Amino acid sequence: MVNKTKKHLHVTCAIIERDGLVLAAKRSATMSMPLKWEFPGGKIRPGETKEACLVREINEELGVIVSILTPLPSNSHHYHDITVSLYPFICRIESGNITLSEHSEVSWVDPGKLHCFDWAEADLPIVNDYVKRISV
Repeated sequence: MVNKTKKHLHVTCAIIERDGLVLAAKRSATMSMPLKWEFPGGKIRPGETKEACLVREINEELGVIVSILTPLPSNSHHYHDITVSLYPFICRIESGNITLSEHSEVSWVDPGKLHCFDWAEADLPIVNDYVKRISV
């Protein structure tokens, strides 16, 4: 009998704000969910806090150091073969210049235009919640 248990990933993501804009990152063609937009971040390692994971991942992926301002509600999304629990944090860049190591591009976006991007499905509820929060 084959074990059909889905893999469950716990992932952080950064909603990086600057001058009224938000950073969106486009996944490269070689990543899973190629060319979809997302808030950058990554998988939480065993024993690692969500916050430490986020700071590490953003430094690895974008070459910048962020400070975490506010956690937002998490969201779980069930893909065909995997479940992703996404833990978002509003952040700002403290030091460094963005250098892409995994993504094909990044864009500073007016929050009101975030819905114009083709987001990874797990990120969509995060986008919707963020836009709702800032428009209140």
